[in-house]
Amino acid sequence: MEQQIQAKMEESLLVCVYHGPNGERLIRRGARIASKLQCPLYILTVDAAPVDELDHEKSQYLDYWKELSKEVDATEFIIKDNEKRPAAKVISEVAKQKDITQVLIGQTAKSRWEEITKGSLINVLLKELPFVDLHIIAVTRGLKNYTEEHFEKGVRAYLVKDTSGNGYQLSFNHTMACAYEGIFFKEVGTDFNNGVFKFMKDNKMIEVHVTDDNVKPSEKFLNEPKT
Repeated sequence: MEQQIQAKMEESLLVCVYHGPNGERLIRRGARIASKLQCPLYILTVDAAPVDELDHEKSQYLDYWKELSKEVDATEFIIKDNEKRPAAKVISEVAKQKDITQVLIGQTAKSRWEEITKGSLINVLLKELPFVDLHIIAVTRGLKNYTEEHFEKGVRAYLVKDTSGNGYQLSFNHTMACAYEGIFFKEVGTDFNNGVFKFMKDNKMIEVHVTDDNVKPSEKFLNEPKT
């Protein structure tokens, strides 16, 4: 029993997230694994731009991840900004500094040609961290995975009460009538504003469907904002 406890104490988990809706899923998955292992949880994000130069979308995700890190009781939320090195090099460096034994990353769809010309992050990490266990989480399933193949780049948008007072309409102009501010991901290949709107409510990231600029009154998360 003592040996089992000691083994758990020696484990340490690093979750790597990049700007996008999949970050929350990876963090929560990592938190569950860390809880089972009873080990420290580190969360890392890497960006080539300085933090103070990130666009609104990236800044919003960063702020949310900080709060989520506190919620899941992470040991440390690490930001490596203004990085010109490959992400794999940065991940490897942090893993060695923190004595990480397990790394959790998201696996996106990637063509064979891209792997040949740009290399695979996973393959590089396997070489850089031969004694670390890699957890590969698929991020191409379901609506929460906004890949370039399905959605355009997210843009700042707002939800405004419609004329019936029951539903909401999408708007790109900030006015006093705006009920929610967030990020709109428009579906690729549509002339209308169809897609997904994501926003913060009560310190949680919420997503609702948008069809022809409208959000149905049935969306369960859209109650009146707290005042």
